[in-house]
Amino acid sequence: MSTIDTTWRNLINNDVATYGIGAWKDDILVGFTHVVIHLTTWSSTACCYLQDLYVNESVRGKGIGRVLIEAVYNFADEKGCNHVYWKTQESNADARQLYDKVASLTDMVQYRKNL
Repeated sequence: MSTIDTTWRNLINNDVATYGIGAWKDDILVGFTHVVIHLTTWSSTACCYLQDLYVNESVRGKGIGRVLIEAVYNFADEKGCNHVYWKTQESNADARQLYDKVASLTDMVQYRKNL
């Protein structure tokens, strides 16, 4: 099964804590985000990982990204999460201008071993 198929199955499966939020303009999907709610050993409540954030190039810079992030904050709060976090590429300057306004940059460094 492809990654796309798995993602769609997870998004529509109520037993999987993966969710999608869309931004619409004139009945056209102009942006979306996927989030994963998961437990953590650092708190007694879950946290929310904002895994994907996409805004169509034709509407970038018009506040859609901020609206989506705020929607994720509200959703995570409703789910009882203690925080929302995400990763981005260091070179993603345009997106980071927004992220610097809506969240705090941490000093965490990611290590990864692909399996």
